[in-house]
Amino acid sequence: MGSVLKIDKLTHYFGGLRAVYDFNLDLPPHALWGLIGPNGAGKTTIFNLVTGMYNPTEGSINFLGHDIKGKKPYQIVHMGIARTFQNLRIFDSLSVLDNIRIARHYTTQSSKHTHTRDENYTKQFSRTSLFDSLFRTSRYNIVEEQIKEEAYELLKIFKLENCMYDTAKNLPYGMLRKLEIARALATHPSLLLLDEPAAGMNPAEVGNLMELIHFIRDEFNLTILLIEHHMKVVMGICEYIKVIDFGETIAEGKPKEVANNPKVIEAYLGKGE
Repeated sequence: MGSVLKIDKLTHYFGGLRAVYDFNLDLPPHALWGLIGPNGAGKTTIFNLVTGMYNPTEGSINFLGHDIKGKKPYQIVHMGIARTFQNLRIFDSLSVLDNIRIARHYTTQSSKHTHTRDENYTKQFSRTSLFDSLFRTSRYNIVEEQIKEEAYELLKIFKLENCMYDTAKNLPYGMLRKLEIARALATHPSLLLLDEPAAGMNPAEVGNLMELIHFIRDEFNLTILLIEHHMKVVMGICEYIKVIDFGETIAEGKPKEVANNPKVIEAYLGKGE
């Protein structure tokens, strides 16, 4: 199989400031890779370029063989890329369940057929229209019930079903992080981009998160690219790591290779006397 995500010579400027320079990535199917670097290195900018929030100054971005450079974020979601954010983007005033439902409902407006993660339990979701929503047609009711069932299954996986009717803003921070990942999975992605999922978590939550990321990669047959400052997470679950500093790649390889690379040590700790 070819690459899930192939990035060539990606470069981006904010005015005269170079944020990313000549970044390359060839992400294979079912991979769990890490993207690391000091604060301000350009990691989140790369995610924003891949997901259509920024338009690259130079370079190409291909997802499953399709050029996605210049596409809008909603188009990229429909193609099968989902992400979480460094700063939580939860719908605070909605219930936990509705945070999942709104993400899943969004993809039912697409012409793309979708199904549950279990191939032995396949459901085709009908497309709904404004007419269906306004007049609560039978098709609308069927789709809404399917969405609710699937949302509940996701919440069970993330152990959030007991608070499904709680307002999201009342959840502890660690549970909100899990909710954001669950909401991303509700769009049925092929590629999941996780931006610092362990931020703000305590050691026990971090350990659970590491297990959860492995589980969802295998259970949902995903490819995952992960940004993370928590080195226990990166070194513990990533199969391959790229390191950037000041927008440029300074090292890449397996975790042990990267951890012992002098350029990486210098980027994080600075030069010795």
